[in-house]
Amino acid sequence: MDFETISMGEYAERSYLDYSMYVVLDRALPFVGDGLKPVQRRIVYAMSELGLSNQSKHKKSARTIGDVIGKFHPHGDSACYEAMVLMAQSFSYRYPLVDGQGNFGSPDDPKSFAAMRYTESRLTPYAKTLLSELPHGTVEWGPNFDGTMEEPLWLPARLPNVLLNGASGIAVGMATDVPPHNLTEVTQATLHLLDNPSAEVVDLCEFIKAPDYPTHAEIITPKADIIKMYETGHGGIRMRAVYERDGNDIIVTALPHQASGSKILDQIATQMRSKKLPMVNDLRDESDHENPVRLVITARSNRIDFDALMLHLFATTDLEKTYKANFNVIGLDRRPQVKDLKMILKEWLRFRTETVRRRLQYRLDKVDARLHILEGLLIAYLDLDEVIRIIREEDEPKAELIKAFKLSEIQADAILDTRLRNLARLEEMKIRTEQIELQAEKDEIEGILMSRARMKTLIRNELKADMEQYGDERKTQLAERDAAQVFDETKLVPSEPNTIILSAAGWVRAAKGHDIDPSSLNYKAGDEYLDHALGRSNLTSVFLSSDGRAFSLPTHTLPSARGQGEPLTTKFNFKNNLLPIAVTCQLPNARLLMCSDAGYGYHGVMENLYSKMKAGKHVLSVPKGFSAMKPTWIEKLPDAHVVCITTAGYMLVFPLEELPELAKGKGNKLINIPAKRLKSGEEKLAATLAITPEDSFLVHAGARYIRFKWKDLVNYVGSRAKRGLMLPQGFRNVDRVELEND
Repeated sequence: MDFETISMGEYAERSYLDYSMYVVLDRALPFVGDGLKPVQRRIVYAMSELGLSNQSKHKKSARTIGDVIGKFHPHGDSACYEAMVLMAQSFSYRYPLVDGQGNFGSPDDPKSFAAMRYTESRLTPYAKTLLSELPHGTVEWGPNFDGTMEEPLWLPARLPNVLLNGASGIAVGMATDVPPHNLTEVTQATLHLLDNPSAEVVDLCEFIKAPDYPTHAEIITPKADIIKMYETGHGGIRMRAVYERDGNDIIVTALPHQASGSKILDQIATQMRSKKLPMVNDLRDESDHENPVRLVITARSNRIDFDALMLHLFATTDLEKTYKANFNVIGLDRRPQVKDLKMILKEWLRFRTETVRRRLQYRLDKVDARLHILEGLLIAYLDLDEVIRIIREEDEPKAELIKAFKLSEIQADAILDTRLRNLARLEEMKIRTEQIELQAEKDEIEGILMSRARMKTLIRNELKADMEQYGDERKTQLAERDAAQVFDETKLVPSEPNTIILSAAGWVRAAKGHDIDPSSLNYKAGDEYLDHALGRSNLTSVFLSSDGRAFSLPTHTLPSARGQGEPLTTKFNFKNNLLPIAVTCQLPNARLLMCSDAGYGYHGVMENLYSKMKAGKHVLSVPKGFSAMKPTWIEKLPDAHVVCITTAGYMLVFPLEELPELAKGKGNKLINIPAKRLKSGEEKLAATLAITPEDSFLVHAGARYIRFKWKDLVNYVGSRAKRGLMLPQGFRNVDRVELEND
C-alpha cells in the first residue's frame, strides 16, 4: 500500500491554507456579480426551486431551510435561518430579497425573530432581478456538496446588487463591510460609466452621493471623506439620529442603522443616575406601528441649551454611530480584492455584458434549433402524400424519410411526432409565419451580438427599465452638522463644599461640608486617619504618593462618608504598593508648592497633577530614600514668600519668585541642609508654607505652638537655598505648620 508521508508543519500549513481559501471564497465575502455570499445565493435559489415567487403563497420557513441545508448548504440550520431572516428585515436590508410573514425581529432587537417552524416566507419582487434570467443559460453550474445535483455558481443579477444591499463578513485575515446604496443612484452611475468608460470616481460620485441605509437618519460625514472612501475602497460613515423639539421635549424620530432605541434610553438613564445629565428630567419610548421610532427626552426647563444637550448625547450614546466601509469583494477572477467604486461598477458591467451575451446566445441556439425543425416540416408538407406512404408502408420510416428527403434525425423525429390533425393546409401557413418571425428574431440577435454599440443599448435599456420598476427615493439624507461634544462634567455637577478624607490604608470618602472632623469618623479595624482636603464637588481630587506620583478622581464620584469609603487600590495601580500620603483639591488654576523632604521643590498649577492613567502621573522627582510632601496651596501670589522648616528646627523664608515654575520635575533646593546630615537622616525638611506680609502662621511642636507674624520673620528672611536660623528653644521638633485663620 502507498502512504503519503508529510511533516506535521507542512500538513498544518496546507490544511490552514485550504480552510482559509474556503472561508474567503465560499462563506464570508460576496461575489461582485450578484453581490451574494454562498449561503444567501443558495437560499434564494432554493426558494425559487420551491416556487416561492412573490406571486405564490407563503410557505413555512422550515421547509425552505430544510431544502437549503439538505441539498446545497450542509451547515447549521440556525445560522442558515438567521441569514434568511436578515434578507427579510427591511430595517437590515435596503432591498429585501425575502418577504417574511410572522415575527422576523424588530429594529430594537433584530435577533428577536420567531423560530422557523412559526414563520412563513417567499421571495420579494426585487428578487426577480437575480433569478429571471437563470433558466436562459446565463450562469455556470456546479455539483452540490454530495454531487447528487447541480447548483448555480452565481445568479444572473440584472442590477449591481453588491452595492445595493451591501455585505459584511469576516474571513481569515480579511473582512468586508460594503454599505448599502440607493438603487436609482447606483443605476444612474452605472449608465454613466457605460457611456463614459474613462469616467473617474469623482464623476461617479455626482450620482452616488453616499451610502443609503434602510433608515431615515442622517449621514454627517463630510463629502470629501465620502469621495476618498469610494476612491480607496475603505473608510467610515458617521450617522446621526434625527430629532425635533416640542416645548421641553426632544423627540427622536429616526435612529442610525442597527441602533437600538431601548439601548439608547438605557445609556441616557445611566448618565442620569450618575448625575451627568442634571438637565434631563424624564425619558419615554412612544414608538408604535404609526411611529416606528419615537423616543422622547424631557428637559427640566426650556432655558437649557437643547443643541448642546443633543451634541453631548450624540457623543456618548448610540444616537450617533460610525460604520466601517471596506469594499473587499470577490472579483470576476475569483480573487478577493479591496476595490474602489469604479472598479466595482466596471467589473459588474463586464459581468452584465457577459450575462446578456450568454442569454442572447442561448436564445439564438434555441431559434436555430427551431428553424431547423421548421425547415424539415416544410419539406414534408411539399410532398405530404409521399411522407404518409413512407410512414404507412415502410418498416423503418425514419431512415426512409432521411434518405428520401435528405433530412436530419432531428427533422425526421419532428415529422414522425406530428399529429394527423396538424397536417392541414392551415398548419403549413402557421409554420411559414413562425419561420419568418424566428428568422427576424435571429437576425436581430445576431446583429446585437456582432455590434458592441447595440449590446450597450440593450444593456442600457434594461437597466433603465429595472430602475423605473424598482427604484425609490433616498432614505438616508446627507447633512452638515456640528461635531458631537461631551459636556464638561465640572459644569454639570453642582458646586457643593466637600471634605475629602484619606486613611492610612488608602481608603477614600467624601463628606458634605467643611465642618467635618475627619479624625472622629469611623475607620476599619487597623486603619486610621491620614489626611484630608477641603474642596468642592465639581473639582478634581488629587492623591499624591510618596514617590511623587499623582492620581486624580472627580470629587463627585467619591463614595459618601456615611460609610467607610472605598480603597483606591481598586481604581489605581500603585507602584511598589506605595499608597497615597496626601490629598488635595483645588481649582485647576490654583498654584501649589510641590516639594520633597530632601529639601527640593518647585511651584506649578493644580491641573498639572491631573491624570487619567491608572498608573498615575510622575509629577515630582524624589531622591532615593526620601518622600514627597503634601502640596502646599499658594493662596496669594503677589509678594508670596516660602517658609521652610527642617526637623532640626531651622527656618528659612525667601521670596517665591526665586523658585522655578515647572509642570513636573525635582525642582530647586529650598533650604540648605548639610549633605552629611541629610544622608544620615538626621535632618530633613519638615514643613513648608506660602505666606504674604499680611499673613500669620502657627508652628506646632507637640502641645506647644508659637505664632509668627511678618514682623517676627525679619531675621529668618534670606535667599533660597540658605541655611536659615534656629527656632526658639522648645520648637526644635516641629509637628506641623499652618496658616492662622483671619
